[in-house]
Amino acid sequence: MFKEQKALSFLTGAVLVMLFFFLGVKAWNGFAEHDAIGRQPLQRDTITIDGEGKITSPPTIGRADLGVYSEAKDAASAQKDNAEKMNAIQSAMQKLGIKKEDMQTSGYHVGPKYDWTRGQVITGYTVSQTLNVKIRDLNKVGEVLAQAGALGANQVNGVQFSIEDPAAAKQEARKKAIEDARAKANELAKSLGLKVARVVNFTEHTNDMPRPYPYMMDAVATKESAAPMAPDIQPGTTDIVSNVSVTFEIQ
Repeated sequence: MFKEQKALSFLTGAVLVMLFFFLGVKAWNGFAEHDAIGRQPLQRDTITIDGEGKITSPPTIGRADLGVYSEAKDAASAQKDNAEKMNAIQSAMQKLGIKKEDMQTSGYHVGPKYDWTRGQVITGYTVSQTLNVKIRDLNKVGEVLAQAGALGANQVNGVQFSIEDPAAAKQEARKKAIEDARAKANELAKSLGLKVARVVNFTEHTNDMPRPYPYMMDAVATKESAAPMAPDIQPGTTDIVSNVSVTFEIQ
């Protein structure tokens, strides 16, 4: 009986201690909240710095949009002329080593042609078709354009060069951009008598758009024309640029 009373007294004392502790913490929190009324929440001292990193690399792939524009008195004749020329171009591309999966029709349009000097009078029909060609052997870019022109392509707006798998170059550009931002932050903090502690926020914008190479077909060539002269196309280099904005905590 004595042991039971002793255990009960110990348990009651433990509960009272816990209750006292709980009420003390609650009272302290209430005091802290009351003391903070009207005050701005504490914020870490930070600075936000922009950084840029650029990687220059030779392109690994070229893209060209080869277009054929045809006119005729009726739609069927215009479509027939357009299809014959585009089919010949696709066949020539395959002979140059371009695979079918690297060619894609990106536009096809049939419409009437009007003579506006006599009012809205239909004088014929036009057909335009565009073939997007991916050129993996950059030494053949000029030959691709020459063959397309000889076979009837009369709308080539430009050639674009890019890196097919830019992941490694993007990563290196990002690394350079972060190093640039940190160097600027260290320089600024030093001038203020402070130190850079750690990164608390980070955003990035990467620019890896392919660089266009302007090229225009001035006239329509035919199969009876003289052998086409391949233009001298220079791929140059491709820039991958990473722009970052980094927020650093300073002390």
